[in-house]
Amino acid sequence: MVLTLDETAWLKIRGMNKHFGGVSALKGVDLDIHSGEVHGLVGANGAGKSTLIRCLAGVIIADGGEVQIGGETKTIDSPRDSADLGFAFIHQELNLIPQFNSLQNILLGAPKVKRAGFVDWKASRRMAAAAAQRIGVDFNLERPVRELSVAERWLVMIAKALAHEATLIAMDEPTASLSVKESERLFKIINDLAEDGVAILYVSHRLEEVLDLSSRITVFRDGMVVETAPRERWDKKSLVNCIVGYEIQTESRPVYRLRSDDQFPVFEAKNVSRASAVSDVSLKVFSGEILGLGGVVGSGRSEFVRLAFGADQIDSGSFEVQGRPYRAKSVQDAIKSGIGLVPEERRSEGLLLDKSVMFNMNITVLRSLRSVAALPFMSEKLKKERANTIIEKLSIKTNSLSTPVGSLSGGNQQKVLIGHWLTPGIKVLFLDEPTKGVDVGAREEIYREIRDLAATGVGIVLVSSESEELVKLCDRVIVLRQGSIAGELIGDGISEGRIIEMGFGIVDADQRSES
Repeated sequence: MVLTLDETAWLKIRGMNKHFGGVSALKGVDLDIHSGEVHGLVGANGAGKSTLIRCLAGVIIADGGEVQIGGETKTIDSPRDSADLGFAFIHQELNLIPQFNSLQNILLGAPKVKRAGFVDWKASRRMAAAAAQRIGVDFNLERPVRELSVAERWLVMIAKALAHEATLIAMDEPTASLSVKESERLFKIINDLAEDGVAILYVSHRLEEVLDLSSRITVFRDGMVVETAPRERWDKKSLVNCIVGYEIQTESRPVYRLRSDDQFPVFEAKNVSRASAVSDVSLKVFSGEILGLGGVVGSGRSEFVRLAFGADQIDSGSFEVQGRPYRAKSVQDAIKSGIGLVPEERRSEGLLLDKSVMFNMNITVLRSLRSVAALPFMSEKLKKERANTIIEKLSIKTNSLSTPVGSLSGGNQQKVLIGHWLTPGIKVLFLDEPTKGVDVGAREEIYREIRDLAATGVGIVLVSSESEELVKLCDRVIVLRQGSIAGELIGDGISEGRIIEMGFGIVDADQRSES
């Protein structure tokens, strides 16, 4: 264990502990943060990163330890205490009021300009606008937040932090829903803020970003800080090994199995279109193959898989499953036809968070779990047996089958979501960003399960914004751009560079298909 502590640091955390029942979420955490540094925080889901941030935010109160600023011990018993210390926190679920405009959101809770004891709203609005201008906001601040893109909402949150005169800003998975161009703009803002003396806590499972941005990186594991070291100490492999606590063996790229012209596709889309989101998309998925869908955010990937799953309806074109016409008018129709979808937003679209692990695992196969086929009563024994089998197969960490799925870590929630499609009737499984917000260890386990599913003959369609993931897993990759197919890559022709080139329209039309 290498802990580089600096008693001259601006913010010092010493011996912080936090317990939830009999579980130790933080175990004597020591951490230094310097003014003007970008400090990366990494670790598996449940390693303690979020608990530490919630303690600093005053959302939960630490059981022990202390926080010092400038050598003075500070008490954080509430979010107000945290804000008074200059701490600001930007989470994945952006905390904005949709019907308010940007200026109103920026001013919420911020110090106001006062004259003669009264708020000078005109001057306060100028102050909020100045905070937005500082980070290069170029959209109308009078627009309701609900009309803004995710990237624009992030800028509003950063401007809000600056209006609160934040000296430390913690960012949790800031690029999870941003395009490459939007992410690059955010990175510039982060570096500019650090140069101005603002400390940035950067929390992300995208290790390339952490390595590119951070001046120091801290690794959490099992509620403890296991190592803090300068950026120069790390590369991606050493960071991954430190996160999981052992050396991960990298599997080689899959070898594409050439298919004869007469092999039947298990799923086919023919000239599928919907409004401006999906335009004339035709593709085939074969039994046992992993087909990747690449492209930038907004390219039509998620919109296409929603059409295939019956969540939205096509305007024109058609689908076939095993050579037979297939048009899902509902999600139920898709499931009956053997089509499954793991959506990008697992918490809002894929899981019933207040229901148990067992309930969520069995929700897609209730008919097969009946005690008597003709009667609508479930066999408790069959439900438990199926759930326990999936838990063992996917190494899901849960206290019991009755644990609410919303209390599990993100990686284990994702495994539950994948697990409920492990049924003999599944023919094609669409996976939309299956490793989004998932730690390194759980990510490798999900990769293994994707390969295992394909080996049983299930056709896999993998949507991912991470080109490296597509290269690592896929037999073929189809790249979408502005709702249309930009090109196809096969086997050894799949590379991160080619995926990115196609996604941004850099290649010519006659270069699009490679085999």
